Amino acid sequence: MSETRVFLLPDLGEGLTEAELVSWHVAVGDTIAVDQPIAEVETAKSTVEVPSPYAGVVAELHGQPGETLDVGKPLISVTPLVAGIATDDAAPAEPETEPDETELGGPVDEPAGTPAQAEAEAYREEEKAGSGNVLIGYGTPGGHGVARRTRARKTSSAGSVSTLPLEDGAADGGPAEGADVDLSLLRTRVPGRLGAVISPLVRRMAREHGVNLGELPGSGEGGLIMRRDVEAAISTPAVEERAVAAPQPVAEPAPVAAPAEPRSSEVQGVDARTGLAIAARTPVKGVRKVVATNMARSRSEIPEATVWVDVDATGLMELREELKSGGAQVPGLLAFIARFVTAGLKKYPELNTRIETAEDGSQEIVSFDGVNLGIAAQTDRGLVVPSVRAAEKLTARELDAEIRRLTDVARQGKATPTELGSGTFTLNNYGVFGVDGSAAIINHPEVAILGVGRIIDKPWVVNGELAVRKVTELTLTFDHRVCDGGTAAGFLRFIADAIENPKALLADL
Repeated sequence: MSETRVFLLPDLGEGLTEAELVSWHVAVGDTIAVDQPIAEVETAKSTVEVPSPYAGVVAELHGQPGETLDVGKPLISVTPLVAGIATDDAAPAEPETEPDETELGGPVDEPAGTPAQAEAEAYREEEKAGSGNVLIGYGTPGGHGVARRTRARKTSSAGSVSTLPLEDGAADGGPAEGADVDLSLLRTRVPGRLGAVISPLVRRMAREHGVNLGELPGSGEGGLIMRRDVEAAISTPAVEERAVAAPQPVAEPAPVAAPAEPRSSEVQGVDARTGLAIAARTPVKGVRKVVATNMARSRSEIPEATVWVDVDATGLMELREELKSGGAQVPGLLAFIARFVTAGLKKYPELNTRIETAEDGSQEIVSFDGVNLGIAAQTDRGLVVPSVRAAEKLTARELDAEIRRLTDVARQGKATPTELGSGTFTLNNYGVFGVDGSAAIINHPEVAILGVGRIIDKPWVVNGELAVRKVTELTLTFDHRVCDGGTAAGFLRFIADAIENPKALLADL
C-alpha cells in the first residue's frame, strides 16, 4: 500500500496568509514530477504557479478554482509511484521482527541490490534533491539539506508503510489519518487542537453577522466550516430561521416576528439605513485589499504636502520627433521623464529615503545607494507599482524597455513580490486617463511620488510672444518629515527644466 503525501499551501512570503486558487494544472490520476507546476494561485501581490515537492500520482485536489485557501491548508495529495512497487516487491523478504524507525532519506530494512530497492532509492534521492526552485520564500531543498520528518516511519509486518500519530487533536480538521505531511512546509499552524473553523476570516465574518458556528454544518473536508458556509447562512432569510426555531406551530402569526424584520429586509436586498435596494456586494480582497490598506496607512502616518507646476514639454516632444526621423528606436516620453527623475533624486536624495520607527518610538531616515523607480500601472486586478531596480544605471532606452516589460507582467498578474515591493520612489503617469493633475497618495513606505498629467495644446508665452505649446502639469507629493518645501520645489523645478530643455540635461548624463 502506497503512502499518500499531503502538500500544504506553502508560506507565500510578504506577510500573506491566504491565496485564491485560480486554476489546477493537474487532475486526479495524473502522474506528476518533482517541481512540476500543479496549480496557479493569486495572492494580494501577484499570480504565481505552485510547484510540487513530491512525485507520484495525484490522489486528491483540496480546493476548487475561485476558492480562497489559507496558508498551511492541504493543497494536494500525492501517492508515490515507486513507493508502492518497492513495498510490494520487498514484502516476502522482510524480516519477521519490526525494523527500527527511520527518518526521511534513512535506510530501510530491505534486501540491498534489488531492482525495487534501487528504484525506491532513486525516487527518494530525487525528492531530497529537488531543483531549488523558489516560490516566494518556498522551494524544494535543492542542495540545502534534507527536510526531516517530525514523526518517524515504521514498517508493519504486512509490508506497508505507516506513520506515527502527529499530535493530539491533529485529526480534527487536518489531513486524513495515515497521510504523510511534511511539517517543514507548514509555516502557519493554528496552536492546539484544530476545530471545525481554521480561518480567522471565517470566524470574524460569522461574528459580525451573528452566525452561530456551533450550529453550522461545514462543507469542507472533515466538516470544516468554509467561508461559503457562513455566506450561505447570512443569505438565508430570517423568516426561515424563525420557522426552524419555532417549537410548536400556531394558528395565528406570532407577535414576536416584528423585531426581526430589519435584518430580514436587509438580507433580502434593502439597505436598512438608506432604504435603497442593494445592487451588489463586492468583497475587498486581493490587490484591492492591499491597496486600500496601504493607502489608508499612508494617509494616517505621513504628513504629506503637494507642490505642482505647469511645464512646456514642446522641447521634449520635438527631440523625440528628431530621433524618429533618424530611424532609431525612440524611447517613450515616460522613459525620458524617468531618466530625469533618477538624475533629480541624485541631486535631491532626501526624496529617495524611508522613515523607520523603532519599538521605543524613535525614528530615523534611511537613505539608499541607488534608485528603485516604481512605475504605477493600472491593471484589471487593481493599481500596482512594479519597480525598475537600479534605475539610475540605465539609459533612456533601457528604462523604456524595462518599463514596458514590468507594465506587461503586472497586467498579466505575473509580477513577482520583489518587483512589486522594492520601490524607493514612484512615478505615476495619470495623463493616460485624460486628467491634468492629481494630489496623489504616497506609496507607503516611500516618501514621495511624482505625477505627470496629460500633454495638451495651451497658449504659452515664448520670448515675450504668445504661442501654442505642448503643456503638461507635474505634481509632487512628499513626506514633510524628510524635507521642507524648498527641497521639494527644487526637485520639481529640476524635472521641469529637464523637460523644457532636454538636450542640455541629456548632454550631461
